[in-house]
Amino acid sequence: MMQNVKFDSLDEFFDFLPEQERMIVRYLRRIVLECIPDCTEKLSYNVPYFKRHTNICFIWPAAVFWGKKQSYEGVRLGFTNGHLMYDDINYLEKGTRKYVYWRDFKTLEEIDLDILRAYLYDAVRVDEEKLALKKQKKQ
Repeated sequence: MMQNVKFDSLDEFFDFLPEQERMIVRYLRRIVLECIPDCTEKLSYNVPYFKRHTNICFIWPAAVFWGKKQSYEGVRLGFTNGHLMYDDINYLEKGTRKYVYWRDFKTLEEIDLDILRAYLYDAVRVDEEKLALKKQKKQ
């Protein structure tokens, strides 16, 4: 896969971002870390991914391309197991993806904290269930 950047650290990642995207990324990151305090954060595909037992979510600003060009605007909060999450209000975008679902934010004002927290907690539930299934298979 071809990308327009390669970061060795989160600092490099933040320094690269346009101001508006940086503000949204920092805010989303803070919410993720508050809701999932025991997660680990790692740069993967040059964006932050958050993991407990499995990858839970990622924050992907539009300035970091997937491929050769920018394909959306703002900052994408993606859930790696979105297909297993409760989404009764159709909050998440699915596109043509089978597993990864997401929500794009172009401004801080678009972020509804209560809804976002509920989705993050649900993503943790999915992570726990995947761990339980893995343990069952080993027995």
